Amino acid sequence: MTEDTAIRPLLGPPPVRHWPALDITGTDFDPVLAELMREGPISRIQLPHGEGWAWLVTRYDDVRMVTNDPRFTRAPITGRQVTRVAAHFQPRRGSLAFADQPDHNRLRGAVAPAFTRRGVERLRFLARDTLDEMVDALLADGPPADLTERVLEPFPLSVICDVMGVPAADREAMRAWTRRIVSPEGDAAATAEAKDGMYGWFTRTIRSRYGSTEEDVISLLGAAVGRGDISEEEAIGLAGPLQIGGEAVTANTGQMLFLLLTRPPLLERLRTDPAVRPRAIDELLRHIPHRSSVGLARIAQEDVDLHGVRISAGDAVYVSYLAANRDPGVFPDPERIDVDRTPNPHVAFGHGPHHCMGALLARMQTELLIDTLLDRLPDLRLAVPPEQVPWRRGTLIRGPRALPVTW
Repeated sequence: MTEDTAIRPLLGPPPVRHWPALDITGTDFDPVLAELMREGPISRIQLPHGEGWAWLVTRYDDVRMVTNDPRFTRAPITGRQVTRVAAHFQPRRGSLAFADQPDHNRLRGAVAPAFTRRGVERLRFLARDTLDEMVDALLADGPPADLTERVLEPFPLSVICDVMGVPAADREAMRAWTRRIVSPEGDAAATAEAKDGMYGWFTRTIRSRYGSTEEDVISLLGAAVGRGDISEEEAIGLAGPLQIGGEAVTANTGQMLFLLLTRPPLLERLRTDPAVRPRAIDELLRHIPHRSSVGLARIAQEDVDLHGVRISAGDAVYVSYLAANRDPGVFPDPERIDVDRTPNPHVAFGHGPHHCMGALLARMQTELLIDTLLDRLPDLRLAVPPEQVPWRRGTLIRGPRALPVTW
């Protein structure tokens, strides 16, 4: 508790605000979230699905506190239907996303070697070759083209399948299962069928790799189960979200490229000054709206007083990384894309124990995509007016559904 909250009297709870699942086109910031940020550092929200209401924390320092404080835990979420954005919420036992300490470190340790800097850099040359082959084919076929279909979707899928150890023959099935699972709306039976297909595949494959000494994720999981470090159920619960996580790179790089292609001076700066690209990627990660609404809630394990408001034990609490990345107290003029911003302590990959395990992998892919596309297609531009670019609808992860380009 800060000195400020220690001396402030407790206030009455703010009213519950309904936060609908908005289909926002382009890279516009969610207007409801913007209102909640203006109204105060802590709000009460009701999302389209689930039960009751939850607290929402939006200030940078508060987001970091909640996500790194053991008084707020994920595991109890699996037994509750808290208010949420996703229509179909069926968490799997053993999932890293819902694990608290000490289980979290035990589970994360089983696959950590694949996501270390050394593990990621080991894949860089293979990933670059894969990307060059895709761009070679793109150039051979000539413009126009859908950059999402030709590069931004197949490239991250290929990389995550390499990391996971998914054979080429099974990658199309993985792609179809992932697409169905990441859509929060639609037919519940189809979503359940996709999850059954994906997790059934992981079950069979992990069982076939007990005792493996390979370094791909599925082999690491099989070996960990074989040693008794984790259970088979936990291994399967780990594998699914890691596989699905590759989808975020498609959406995020799609947003980044849309921003670059609609801001010619910014695009020209990155084309002519490659040294600025790492900083630019950080700034774009800070700026883009990665997701719709909020992610996974936490449950308060005891009463916590925050900004004069009492969060009671058992209350659900959400944080918004999107809001934290627009906190003017940390990022001056936060609406502006400033590739020279320094420092840039964004939380695009989360914070605390649940910081994205694949952050280094995602960053490596993003660097390769930006470098390769800007260097090999110097005349890259949108093939349609910006307002005609189609955007994903009814999805947890925001991004262009297609990115029509020419060169």
